[in-house]
Amino acid sequence: MNEQAELRDWLIALRTPGLGPGGLRERLAASDGRISQVVKQLQRQASSLDADAQAWLQQPDEARIAADLAWLREPGRCLLRCTEADFPPQLETIPQPPAALFVAGDASLLLRPQVAIVGARSASVAGRSTARAFARHLALAGFVVTSGLADGIDGAAHEAALEAGQPTIAVIGTGPDLVYPRKHRELSAQVVAHGALVSEFPPGTAARADHFPRRNRIIAGLSLGTLVIEAGLQSGSLITARLAVEQGREVFAVPGSIHNPLARGCHRLIRDGARLVESASEVAETLVPAARALGAELALRLERSPAETSAEPIRRTSGGWRDDPQYQRLMDVLGHDPIALDELSARTGQNAGELSSMLLMLELEGCVEGLPGGRYQRLPGM
Repeated sequence: MNEQAELRDWLIALRTPGLGPGGLRERLAASDGRISQVVKQLQRQASSLDADAQAWLQQPDEARIAADLAWLREPGRCLLRCTEADFPPQLETIPQPPAALFVAGDASLLLRPQVAIVGARSASVAGRSTARAFARHLALAGFVVTSGLADGIDGAAHEAALEAGQPTIAVIGTGPDLVYPRKHRELSAQVVAHGALVSEFPPGTAARADHFPRRNRIIAGLSLGTLVIEAGLQSGSLITARLAVEQGREVFAVPGSIHNPLARGCHRLIRDGARLVESASEVAETLVPAARALGAELALRLERSPAETSAEPIRRTSGGWRDDPQYQRLMDVLGHDPIALDELSARTGQNAGELSSMLLMLELEGCVEGLPGGRYQRLPGM
């Protein structure tokens, strides 16, 4: 089957009313991952489905499908499918994992270690400042900052990562061609240009209240941990945190004044077992083991032969750190005795932010060990 025909079948399945990601994944599993077989089966069994599904399967809206295909043909856009090897492995273990994701931007970022930063839409000036500080530090430490493009904390986190020259991922509750809230149109464009915009919903899908909890499960699922900064007791951020807990991920919360209503959600999370954090370095240090485990899982995928997987190999955007002269110089400077970050900066001529990101990648590769006090050393044999 050619790519256009396969994409058409995926779009028909994804747009079938009432099917949902769980139903589609079950049918894919029963059909050895062949979407054409799933669509044929759905069409044969249409009479057992509800009226809207029957009408769609008997006569799909060809104009809508053509518009979807036209959106996907634009540079930097793709439909990332659960049958592909580069579908984010961290989503496979969450309840109701998505069957496919519409992505605008760099889809390979979804395989990077991520931290979700979420919080109140009506955040205070101090809350937004805190979000920016944490996002900048974590982005420069090598984590991709992931959030929901909402007003307040989400927007501040995306902006800070971009201003630090690092990518960011926005998971949205509309189709990938729409921006909500509209005030973030420019921010959305920057995310696409320097990161990735991700949606479970097909193009043209408008914002709806029930879409945002679905979006939140993907934000939590993509991320190794979720950091909550300012949240009221009814905040949607608490949903993201609860989903993260259910998915076995770390949850962090920044405390605030007992007189601030936007601190109450964070305080409840802390009482319920979330990690109280006062600095971004606490978040980064906690997540390094999970980042290493994710790196090991991805490496395992890359080593599989074509006979062991029916999916395409993972798309890689570079030849790895060993081909990068800056990494080679850093490895040359690193010895087997501990060395502080500022000393490494002096010897290499690179700033601390760049070095932190590179050192994290080397830790994930098992080449470098991070030590207390911001010191690093090469591991034996490296």
